[in-house]
Amino acid sequence: MLPKLLTLDECRAIAALYPDESHFRSHVVMARHGFGKGEYRYFAYPLPDLLGQLRAALYLRLFPIANGWNERMSEPARYPETHAAFLERCYAAGQTRPTPLLLQYGPGDYNCLHQDLYGELAFPLQVAILLSAPGTDFTGGEFLLTEQRPRMQTRAEVVPLGQGDAVAFAVHNRPVQGTRGSYRVNLRHGVSRIRSGRRHTLGIIFHDAK
Repeated sequence: MLPKLLTLDECRAIAALYPDESHFRSHVVMARHGFGKGEYRYFAYPLPDLLGQLRAALYLRLFPIANGWNERMSEPARYPETHAAFLERCYAAGQTRPTPLLLQYGPGDYNCLHQDLYGELAFPLQVAILLSAPGTDFTGGEFLLTEQRPRMQTRAEVVPLGQGDAVAFAVHNRPVQGTRGSYRVNLRHGVSRIRSGRRHTLGIIFHDAK
C-alpha cells in the first residue's frame, strides 16, 4: 500500500483527461472482449508530465524488489536501475506501445480477474492508483487480488483504497517463503461491481506492449 500517493487535485486532473482522446492511443470497451464491464484508454507517448515522472520514480523504488524476487525464484533476468534503461530493453524486444492506462467504471461495471502481460518482456510489479473517492464518488468497486498457491485453494483479498492511495502488486507471480525455501504463487487482480456513481483508476505498468 502507498497511502496518499497523489493529492486530491492531482487525482482530479488525471481523471479529467479521460474524455480528451488526444492523450490516448486506444480505447477499450471491456464487454466487447469479455473482460468485464466498463472501459479504459491507454495513454499515448509522450505521457503527461505527472504520469511520466510518477512511472520513473516508482520504478526506482520497485526494481530492487523485482530483482530480489527473481533471485529467489531462480529467474536469470535482472532489471536496470532506471526505467529509461528498462524501456530500451522493451524496444529491443519489439514492445514499443505505452501501457499506462486510465480506467472508467459506472453503475454495474466490474473488471474480471486478469494479468497485464503484453509481450515476452514483463516487469514483475505494477501499480494501481484510485482517483475517485469511495462512498462519495462511487460505492462498491473494491480492488481485488487472488493468489493461487500450489496444491491449495485460491486465496482472495480485498485491498481498501482511498482517493489518491496506490497499491503495488505482482503482475504475474511472486515468491513466498516455505519450509523448504521459496516457491512461486500466481496472482490475478480485478475490481468488484460498482453499485453507484463513477470510479476512475490510473494503472501504471512498467513494460510496454507489442
